[in-house]
Amino acid sequence: MRHGDKINNLGRTKSHRDALLSNLASQLFMHKRIVTTLAKAKALRTYAEPLVTKSKVNETHQRRIVFSYLQDKYAVTELFNVIGPKVGGRPGGYTRIIKLGIRPGDNAELAMIELVDFNEIYGKGKAAEAKEPAKRTRRGGSRKKAEGAEAAPEAQAAADQPTTEASSTEPTQEG
Repeated sequence: MRHGDKINNLGRTKSHRDALLSNLASQLFMHKRIVTTLAKAKALRTYAEPLVTKSKVNETHQRRIVFSYLQDKYAVTELFNVIGPKVGGRPGGYTRIIKLGIRPGDNAELAMIELVDFNEIYGKGKAAEAKEPAKRTRRGGSRKKAEGAEAAPEAQAAADQPTTEASSTEPTQEG
């Protein structure tokens, strides 16, 4: 019985599973998204997210802890120099898993796991900044237009008024 055993063993021994997750996490940090099976993606999420949390504090001790998991100095450098500062304000949920369908060869369910802040399509990337601001609703717009329309003739009359007053207030030479 496996009561209380929540880890997905992925059909591997402990050492093989650790090596697999270490390699997947290194590639995720280097490429920002990878395609793998759904079971591996779900296992990778619980492995990689604590490492991203550790990368928020750029200290030697945290780097050594992360290096003990990844065994790849380039991935550790990428994690602490690029990913850590970008996710500094996010309280968690650094990865997103998107199901892609099945693989034709063995019918395995594929998924793409990606870092949330490094996706320009969904997140607040350059494409989101280039969009025009949201249009406002039309509620109450007719009242504002009516007031604007009434104000326009008054403004026109006010513009005409000083010229007529100026001609009528000129001193006349009587007497």
